[in-house]
Amino acid sequence: MPTHKVAMLTAGGLAPCLSSAVAGLIERYTEIDPEIPIIGYLGGYKGLLKGESILAGAEVRARAHVLHRHGGSPLGNSRVKLTNVADCVKRGLVKEGQNPLQVAAEQLARDGVTILHTIGGDDTNTTAADLAAYLAKNGYRLTVVGLPKTIDNDVIPIRQSLGAWTAAEQGALFFENVVNEQSANPRMLIVHEVMGRNCGWLTAYTAKVYRERLRAAEFLPAFNLAHHHKDLDAVYIPELEIDLESEAKRLKAAMDRKDCVNIFIAEGAGIDTIVKDMEARGEPIQRDAFGHIKLDTINVGQWLAKQLGKMIGAEKTLVQKSGYFARSAAANSDDLRLIKSMVDYAVEAALRGESGVVGHDEERGGRLRAIEFSRVKGGKPFDINQPWFDLLLKGIGQPMGKRAAVRHGGEE
Repeated sequence: MPTHKVAMLTAGGLAPCLSSAVAGLIERYTEIDPEIPIIGYLGGYKGLLKGESILAGAEVRARAHVLHRHGGSPLGNSRVKLTNVADCVKRGLVKEGQNPLQVAAEQLARDGVTILHTIGGDDTNTTAADLAAYLAKNGYRLTVVGLPKTIDNDVIPIRQSLGAWTAAEQGALFFENVVNEQSANPRMLIVHEVMGRNCGWLTAYTAKVYRERLRAAEFLPAFNLAHHHKDLDAVYIPELEIDLESEAKRLKAAMDRKDCVNIFIAEGAGIDTIVKDMEARGEPIQRDAFGHIKLDTINVGQWLAKQLGKMIGAEKTLVQKSGYFARSAAANSDDLRLIKSMVDYAVEAALRGESGVVGHDEERGGRLRAIEFSRVKGGKPFDINQPWFDLLLKGIGQPMGKRAAVRHGGEE
C-alpha cells in the first residue's frame, strides 16, 4: 500500500504554466512511484469545499505529456479565500455556521490526502498556509507544497514566477498585429494595456521582448514603412508616476513627427488617481473576495487614452488589452524549463514532509527551496533600476520620472 496520496489544485487567474505544472507533477510522481494515487480538485478551493475531484488514472499518467502543449488549466480555477466565511456562504460553498477551513480539512481527511500541491499566486498559497495550520492544530498531518503562478512576477521573495516569461512573449506577439492599426488612420494613438496590478514587470518585459523582435524585422522606409511607425513611445508602470502634462508635450512631438503614438501601460498604473476621480464622482469601486479592486471595471487604458488623446491631438484612439490572450497561452521553452525544475523540487520536498512555496529565494542567495509560507506575499515591486529597463526607456526617449508610492496587492 502506498504511504501517500497526492492532491493538487490550481487557483486564481490563469497563467501559461498551470496545465504544464499539473502534467509535471503527474509525471514526476509516476516516475518515482506509479502506485501513489493522484487526484485533482476541480475549480481550485471551490472543488475542495464541494468534494469535487478527478483521479489521474492510468491513461492520464501515460499521456500527461499532452498537457504541456495546452494553456489554461485542466482542473479549472476559482477565486476562493477559505478565511472569508461570508463570501463562502454567499456563494453556496459552505452552509451558514460552517467554517470553510474545517470543511476543507474534513474533505482532505475523507479523501485520505497526505500531500497537497497548490498552483497559484500569493493568495492561493497563503490560503494553503491557513489550511495547513488549521490541519496541524487539529491533529491532521498534511504536507502542502505550492508552486508560484502569476504573470505579474510579483511574489516576494521569489525571483521568477511560473508563466511570466511566456505571458511577456505572448503580449509582444499580440501587439505585433495590433500596432499595424497605426496605418488605419492619421494621427493614431494606440494604447496597449498589459496586466499588472501593482507590479510593472510584465509591462516592461513585454515591451523589451516586443522591441527585440521589432529590431529583427525588415522595413521599407522608401515606401512609408519605417521602423519608427511600429516602435514604442512610452511605457507606463505602477512604480513610476505619470506626469501627463510633460508626457503630452513629448508625445505630441512624436505624433507630429511620425503620425502615430504607441504606448504600453500596466493595468495598475496611475490607479490611485483614477480611483480618487471615480470616488469624487460617487462611482462605486468593485472589489473581489480578497478586497482587491476589480481592475477590469476601472479600464486604465481607456482613461489614459481619453486624457492623453486630447492633449496630443490624436484623431483616433485605440485601446487593446492583451491580458487574456497572454495568460491563456501554453508555456514557452523558457517556462517549461523553469516548471520542470520547480516541479521536481516540489515533489522532493513533499515526499520528505517539507511544506512551503517552491521558488528561487531572493533572500537566501537565489537558492531553489521550499520557502516558508509566512514569508510569501504579493506586491513585490518591479526593480526599475535594472539595466535593461534603463536601456528600454532611453531607447524610446522616455525620462525615468518620479517613483510612485509602493502599494501591496495580491495575485491576478
